[in-house]
Amino acid sequence: MNPTPKKVARNYAKDGVLLPTVSNQVRNTPAEIKDYFQKFLKLKPVGKIDEENIRIYCNIAINSGIYTFNLTQDGQVNKVQARYTFVYRKVGNKWLIIEHHSSAMPEKVN
Repeated sequence: MNPTPKKVARNYAKDGVLLPTVSNQVRNTPAEIKDYFQKFLKLKPVGKIDEENIRIYCNIAINSGIYTFNLTQDGQVNKVQARYTFVYRKVGNKWLIIEHHSSAMPEKVN
């Protein structure tokens, strides 16, 4: 199943905020989040979670840790390791992202 920007953006609440790894722009509308993923998915990301820490508090859940993405641009694969935090809010029976912060690790991945 190939994700589309629209499908990925649907995981975010209408008031969700995205502070992405490979963009300096804060994305705080559904249109801006979708725009980010239109660009990001063109890099054919393949990711894996290296470490995660999940906490659940009533209708709020937090997942923070480290993930690594392989991104392909101009035929070259680049590895980007980043710290992340996702904050989810339960809306009905669905968990939606209300905050997603990701920043590249200061040290390069070997």
